[in-house]
Amino acid sequence: MAEIRPLRAWRYNAALPEPIEELTSPLFDVVSEKQRARLYGHPHNSIHLSVPQANSPAESARNTFQQWKKEGIIRQDAQPGIYVYYQYFALSGNSHQYIRKGFICNIRAYDWDHDQVILRHEATIPQAVNGRKQMVETAQINISPTHGLYSDANFALEPLMDEAVQTPLYESEDYQGVKEVLAVIEDPQVIRRFVEHLKDRQVILADGHHRYEGSMEYRKERMAANPKHTGKEGYNFHMMYLTNMESGDLRILPTHRLMRDLPGFDQDTLMEKLAEDFHIKVVANAYDIDRVILGKKYAFGLLFGEDTFKIRLKEERYDQVPWKFPPEISQLDLTVMHFWVIEKALGILGPEQRSSTHIGFERNCGAALEEIRSGKAQMAIIMKDVSMQQVKEVCESGYTMPQKSTYFYPKVTCGHLFSSITDEDTVLSPGISI
Repeated sequence: MAEIRPLRAWRYNAALPEPIEELTSPLFDVVSEKQRARLYGHPHNSIHLSVPQANSPAESARNTFQQWKKEGIIRQDAQPGIYVYYQYFALSGNSHQYIRKGFICNIRAYDWDHDQVILRHEATIPQAVNGRKQMVETAQINISPTHGLYSDANFALEPLMDEAVQTPLYESEDYQGVKEVLAVIEDPQVIRRFVEHLKDRQVILADGHHRYEGSMEYRKERMAANPKHTGKEGYNFHMMYLTNMESGDLRILPTHRLMRDLPGFDQDTLMEKLAEDFHIKVVANAYDIDRVILGKKYAFGLLFGEDTFKIRLKEERYDQVPWKFPPEISQLDLTVMHFWVIEKALGILGPEQRSSTHIGFERNCGAALEEIRSGKAQMAIIMKDVSMQQVKEVCESGYTMPQKSTYFYPKVTCGHLFSSITDEDTVLSPGISI
């Protein structure tokens, strides 16, 4: 099944005066404008690779990467390794200390429609995929790892990772308040155990669908253009962070919808339309809405400038979604919301939703409210979380959820290491046989 490989990562020079916290950055699709403005002030921050300030971002990332190599800002590790990556965190209202354990490696960029090795659970947005493909094609690097899940109820790799993190390369706190520890395993025999362990397993892509699909499409393009393709070329591989989906410390948070710039938008007219299909209840405190909808089937929150509502789909509408999906998809809260609210009430048809500029995404309920009160959004639709079991069922069905359906928390940060996909940098040493 999944073929993984160790990598010779490019990492920041330990002699740099900046601590690693000043060099890492949020992923390109979650970094806010305020965060960008601050991070751009650091000349060596990874934001200059992931989201360059340039008219041609991919060319800028390539030039910056080459310049950093020349100046010794980054250096390549001498030996290929499996990079163990632990994140220690807590959730609001919960004193429990979670530890998400995983490792970063290269993985073959399988075609998810044909190979059935790496499975997706979310739809992608074509424009975003094209941007990520251009980035990897031009810069020839994976700037940040995507996040994949494998299943192992016996937790065979965790003891090996636990041992490795006793001697970390980095130990820091990221922008989320998460403690991060990165270590490396270079022992060929131990690396072989990781490689063998994944050989018979599928991987579910948790986060980074656009980045992964960009690598996948680039690989397909290069394969078609290379009559001497062997499968060993650097373009075959993609950097991924792999975690065990059986862990109780794997957390999925909801992603709320923001509606922007809808022509002719009127709150009263919208509520009249929704009253045909939903029970509607006024909620006094907007900051309570995510708690109010918990545990209630097909219940959502609506935030406006001054008003907050809980809406719950009427029972007689449960089986009336006309979209032709299997039950694993049609019965999701997300599907119900995207049809009854976004298509039927707001008028954005299902096929148009993937590329609609009127739909935005926000994880934090308070931040969503600020977007509305500042006039940047007209309304927010507050969601409940998706379970790991639902993610599994969707992947097994062969269908996908709407885009931005899940938010695996915490996010991986960018900047701990970079993976070049040139043939020179991906060749393995004689001691590592795959």
